[in-house]
Amino acid sequence: MQKPLTVLNRSINSHVIVELKANREYRGVLDGYDPHMNLVLKNAEEFINDELVRKLDVTIVRGDNVIYISP
Repeated sequence: MQKPLTVLNRSINSHVIVELKANREYRGVLDGYDPHMNLVLKNAEEFINDELVRKLDVTIVRGDNVIYISP
């Protein structure tokens, strides 16, 4: 069994999907994280209700809002 932070560490520089509260989702390359699950994504796309809202070069996602991260 793998620990969550081990999986995140292996996902650095890989594409991830981050599901957030309020039907919000980010898809991008995981650039970094901390133990609170705050995430830094580069080349990210923001989706609300499955609709593309905007593209971002870099974004920080607050860990309190994260429901799941899919590597």
